[in-house]
Amino acid sequence: MSAVVAQTLHVFGLRSHVANNIFYFDEQIIIFPSGNHCVKYNVDQKWQKFIPGSDKSQGMLALSISPNRRYLAISETVQEKPAITIYELSSIPCRKRKVLNNFDFQVQKFISMAFSPDSKYLLAQTSPPESNLVYWLWEKQKVMAIVRIDTQNNPVYQVSFSPQDNTQVCVTGNGMFKLLRFTEGTLKQTNFQRGEPQNYLAHTWVADDKIVVGTDTGKLFLFESGDQRWETSIMVKEPTRDSKNLDVIQESESLIEFPPISSPLPSYEQMVAASSHSQLSMPQVFAIAAYSKGFACSAGPGRVLLFEKMEEKDFYRESREIRIPVDPQSNDPSQSDKQDVLCLCFSPSEETLVASTSKNQLYSITMSLTEISKGEPAHFEYLMYPLHSAPITGLATCIRKPLIATCSLDRSIRIWNYETNTLELFKEYQEEAYSISLHPSGHFIVVGFADKLRLMNLLIDDIRSFKEYSVRGCRECSFSNGGHLFAAVNGNVIHVYTTTNLENISSLKGHTGKIRSIVWNADDSKLISGGTDGAVYEWNLSTGKRETECVLKSCSYNCVTVSPDAKIIFAVGSDHTLKEIADSSILREISAFDVTYTTIVISHSGRMMFVGTSVGTIRAMKYPLPLQKEFNEYQAHAGPITKMLLTFDDQFLLTAAEDGCLFTWKVFDKDGRGIKREREVGFAEEVLVTKTDMEEKAQVMLELKTRVEELKMENEYQLRLKDMNYSEKIKELTDKFIQEMESLKTKNQVLRTEKEKQDVYHREHIENLLDKQSRELQDLECCNNQKLLLEYEKYQELQLKSQRMQEEYEKQLRDNDETKSQALEELTEFYEAKLQEKTTLLEEAQEDVRQQLREFEETKKQIEEDEDREIQDIKTKYEKKLRDEKESNLRLKGETGIMRKKFSSLQKEIEERTNDIETLKGEQVKLQGVIKSLEKDIQGLKREIQERDETIQDKEKRIYDLKKKNQELGKFKFVLDYKIKELKKQIEPRENEIRVMKEQIQERVEIRSYNFTKQARKAPLWGALPQMEAELENFHKQNTQLELNITELWQKLRATDQEMRRERQKERDLEALVKRFKTDLHNCVAYIQEPRLLKEKIRGLFEKYVQRADMVEIAGLNTDLQQEYARQREHLERNLATLKKKVVKEGELHRTDYVRIMQENVSLIKEINELRRELKFTRSQVYDLEAALKLTKKVRPQEVSETEPSRDMLSTAPTARLNEQEETGRIIEMQRLEIQRLRDQIQEQEQITGFHTLAGVRLPSLSNSEVDLEVKTN
Repeated sequence: MSAVVAQTLHVFGLRSHVANNIFYFDEQIIIFPSGNHCVKYNVDQKWQKFIPGSDKSQGMLALSISPNRRYLAISETVQEKPAITIYELSSIPCRKRKVLNNFDFQVQKFISMAFSPDSKYLLAQTSPPESNLVYWLWEKQKVMAIVRIDTQNNPVYQVSFSPQDNTQVCVTGNGMFKLLRFTEGTLKQTNFQRGEPQNYLAHTWVADDKIVVGTDTGKLFLFESGDQRWETSIMVKEPTRDSKNLDVIQESESLIEFPPISSPLPSYEQMVAASSHSQLSMPQVFAIAAYSKGFACSAGPGRVLLFEKMEEKDFYRESREIRIPVDPQSNDPSQSDKQDVLCLCFSPSEETLVASTSKNQLYSITMSLTEISKGEPAHFEYLMYPLHSAPITGLATCIRKPLIATCSLDRSIRIWNYETNTLELFKEYQEEAYSISLHPSGHFIVVGFADKLRLMNLLIDDIRSFKEYSVRGCRECSFSNGGHLFAAVNGNVIHVYTTTNLENISSLKGHTGKIRSIVWNADDSKLISGGTDGAVYEWNLSTGKRETECVLKSCSYNCVTVSPDAKIIFAVGSDHTLKEIADSSILREISAFDVTYTTIVISHSGRMMFVGTSVGTIRAMKYPLPLQKEFNEYQAHAGPITKMLLTFDDQFLLTAAEDGCLFTWKVFDKDGRGIKREREVGFAEEVLVTKTDMEEKAQVMLELKTRVEELKMENEYQLRLKDMNYSEKIKELTDKFIQEMESLKTKNQVLRTEKEKQDVYHREHIENLLDKQSRELQDLECCNNQKLLLEYEKYQELQLKSQRMQEEYEKQLRDNDETKSQALEELTEFYEAKLQEKTTLLEEAQEDVRQQLREFEETKKQIEEDEDREIQDIKTKYEKKLRDEKESNLRLKGETGIMRKKFSSLQKEIEERTNDIETLKGEQVKLQGVIKSLEKDIQGLKREIQERDETIQDKEKRIYDLKKKNQELGKFKFVLDYKIKELKKQIEPRENEIRVMKEQIQERVEIRSYNFTKQARKAPLWGALPQMEAELENFHKQNTQLELNITELWQKLRATDQEMRRERQKERDLEALVKRFKTDLHNCVAYIQEPRLLKEKIRGLFEKYVQRADMVEIAGLNTDLQQEYARQREHLERNLATLKKKVVKEGELHRTDYVRIMQENVSLIKEINELRRELKFTRSQVYDLEAALKLTKKVRPQEVSETEPSRDMLSTAPTARLNEQEETGRIIEMQRLEIQRLRDQIQEQEQITGFHTLAGVRLPSLSNSEVDLEVKTN
């Protein structure tokens, strides 16, 4: 035998189409089929142990576990023959107990099995066309009974025993529901089907004689002793969108192709085929599992319903819904949960429900979670991790990490860790993936999809593509050993790319058929390829040409590999041989012994070789290859092996096959030692992460840290508060206990004194009783002595009487003896004769008795046997009843305890409700007082509304008057502006005259003498003195006005300061209130687990912080007040609309009047201007005449003194005119200020809601009106 040994280490996969494909061995271990093994998986410790299938097995069809969990029955097909193997699960490792493979009846395969309640009998159902039901005493391999269930080739889906009766059997299938009983060596049907036949898919026993059955139309039936008692239909809560979605589901399910021979359960395909296309939308019940409260059943794609038994009835009601969750990694998340549940199983303690689906997935849910999620459907979780649901087409591993990469026809890529036996990454795509290769660093993969070849990054939580190549349907791809190159196959061409610049550096052409396998040599200088054209080529990558070639057209190669020294090429193909090729020639061929090799791999050390076969087995050989048949063959998969790899350190063998399972094997040598290869560096722990992901995670970490700090502070604060509360409570309790102790001491002292008093009283009472008793005893003795004397005398008289009677009786006896002796002689003679007759009859009777005794012994034996059997049956029956009674007693005890707790809690709630009612009554009285006060407030508010209406009318009248006044002031302003301009024009010639006069005065002053110069100097001062007085008066007025403004501003400032102080005080009060509320709220949070105390604290908070006035405000206005308010508002709006219309009309009238008056004013102003021009012209003529007259006069010396007053008059006249001009300027300025103030008032009134200017016309600004006036005057 070979020195190389492979041991199964772990498997990633499930064969869901095996009947009864999952069940519990104990609370932690489940058993399910995977490949050609049954796996014992510990859910808590995550280890796996394997029960291998039989040698040359073609796949498992059905499983069954005994009720005592000791035996496991596996139905297989071994070398085209059916077989049932029974394993003993209690032994380690599990050993075969019996193999049932010799049958006296025709059978193709066993599709369903079941153990009897005592695990002694096995029930097996064969497939059509035979459809035989076989009843076995399996330990003796004895067929107790066999019966044909169906003669119309309808499929049978499930068989089962009654949980309490070995002789009662149930069978369901398409159009059949049969109950059979084993009696007198045959199975006889005990029920008769009524109504239309249904396609019964699954059933389960819920009691001794009650069965729940599900159909493909979503109906559930309850049968009792064969009669229908209850029926319900499962409703689809999410209707199907359209038939197109159903077609998509069918297409996705049709991708899952299993080998027809090893297809474990044809019933699922038959179930799907039997249901019509219109029935696909109905929920099909593929699985039912019973538990103590009721049963669970599948209800269409992705749904499981829990039914519970109704109290005091034999019916069931739907209690919970459990759904398969949507997978976010799927390419179509909306369809990822649309998978049929094929098998359900409860754990022994009924804490966990496990389900297997049509997509080879395992789900579980804790039953306590379903009770928590009331109202909403609960969701399953993956029992292990998402598994492949279709044949695996690609397998790869790397050097720096313990990773395995697989791709499958289910359009998914999965990254596994063979060191921790977990799924690292998983992602689904729109296209099927045919090949995959993992970079030696473990950071990149190259995947051949149906449309493109993609180069991808393996991130920490995602697989992202960063380069795509237009290579369609790439069936093979591989990274080089150094990782700097990778090769991809496109039909019959090999493309070689670099991983540095991602460019195609070479295209290797030469194959005429499809290339099935490529492999790199150790130094990556050469590439070996093999294809369906029977050619094996060795390519030199530096030149891109073939170095060696070996063509054998009669063989289609499946896989090639190369020795570590790159001298020998090994190839396997369709000709059932393993070939060694060197220097373009075949050195030797080693037979595969009637199987086809599909894969081959050689270790990196060059000392061992493994090949995979088309029947799913693995052969381990040592290298160099032996001439004889020396290899170890292991059962692995239930389909042809597609890919096989050895890890870089030669420690683990990885195999993948068309059954969708991935196996990891531990490789040993002959002595059991692992074949070790020294590793210089351990596995890398680095992962690829994008910058955005890191930033997001850093941000999340920061937020969580701050949250943790906040929680720490809050918890510390809560702990401090609790410590304070507990310390106060402890102090109160200690004080209370001390007081109670003192009270108990005083009470004890009082009781002691009372006890002493009672002892004295009792002693005296006992002495009195003893005296009384002694006196009564003496009296009784005297009475009894007298009675005894009387009785003794009576006794002597009776004795004499008895002696006389005895003498008389003796005499009578002597007479009787004489008569008796005579009669006795006569009777002896008579009976002796009669005795002779009876002896003869007795002999005859004895012979009859002996004959009857023999018959009796025989009947006795038969009756004893029957009675023993009946006693055994009755014993088992009553033991079960006793068990049920004990369980029901325990359950009822628990229920009574619960009801007591509920009763006490309800009494407490009633007391609380009575207290609440009393408090609410008090609050009602208070609220009635509040309502009365509010009604008074409503009356006051109504009066206030009426007064405000009157004030609004007054304001509107005042606004109208102000507008009229504003119009008049505009007219005044226009006139005054015109006057100002005219006065300015008049001032200019006067100023010229003043300048000329000053020059004349200056000339005259130079001629005068010194005395006259003094007087001449005083003259201008006297002229300027009134002007200075006027300016001083103006300054005084401005100062008084500014002082008034200052005082007003100081008053405003003081008012704002007071308001600011009030607001700050209010803010401080609110902050203190908020702090007090926060502390009280924190105190309330401490009672979050005690609802009653929490309710009292919250009510206290409400009464403390919510005032009655606030409650009234929150409660809102009375409905009557609101109606009155709405009516008043509507009335005011109508009045306002009418007033607006009136204002618009009056505005139009005023505008026309304004235009007419303005036109009249303009014509009058023109006339005034003409008159002023005429006046000015006449004044100038008069002035010229006066000047001419003055020049003609001669100047005399005595007239000099007379000219002084005239000079004074000339100087005062201009100053008078100047004072008049300043006065008009002041008047104009005051008018402008008044106009500005009126404008501000108008703007304030415009801001009032519902008020607008006349006809929407805005008044012109002062600057614009002045400009217009200047234009008109000019």
